[in-house]
Amino acid sequence: MKHLIKITLLLLVCSSNAFALNDLGVSVLIKSDFLYLTETDTIKNPTTDPKKTDPRKKFALNYKNADDIIIDDENDNYVANQLINVASDNLGVVYKSGGTSKNGFDCSGLVYSTFSKFNLTLPRSSHEMATVGQKIEPQDAKKGDLIFFINRGQKRINHVGMVVDVCGDEIKFIHSSTQSGVIVSSLKESYYQRTFTQINRVLE
Repeated sequence: MKHLIKITLLLLVCSSNAFALNDLGVSVLIKSDFLYLTETDTIKNPTTDPKKTDPRKKFALNYKNADDIIIDDENDNYVANQLINVASDNLGVVYKSGGTSKNGFDCSGLVYSTFSKFNLTLPRSSHEMATVGQKIEPQDAKKGDLIFFINRGQKRINHVGMVVDVCGDEIKFIHSSTQSGVIVSSLKESYYQRTFTQINRVLE
């Protein structure tokens, strides 16, 4: 029997961190200072007849998009794939300082608004986002991780993207660049190799 997907976010405070757990078995590690919302949502897909679907398949939370994503690989992080789906809807949107909508995004605005779709509140700036979650080594990067850079001669982190794919030793990430707007880039590109700083895991 196909059940409606029910997500429950529970706030468990442990020192300076909190974990949001849901019925899908995915926990989200967000610093308690920035996890403002705790609620229960029931997500319905009005175009899907549960009697005619494969009960082993999962349906996208982002049901307002033109096409739902069906994830067959249980090794994929369900929430990470949905975050990527939402962010990818903005490919080609222009860069706009302070922007958080399809009228234009800055780098942290893209990540902030993407996570907000799932009631996950991150800090608004890239250097504050870099304090959330757990730093990991590049070889351990996974989809949904946040990737940070220091560019334009700055002394602190001032650019952020989200990992969308890891192919061997290549990490691809979606971000809003000042020149090209929302694009997918590779850490193998020389510019990003020079400016790369760290990767943080905020989904567990």
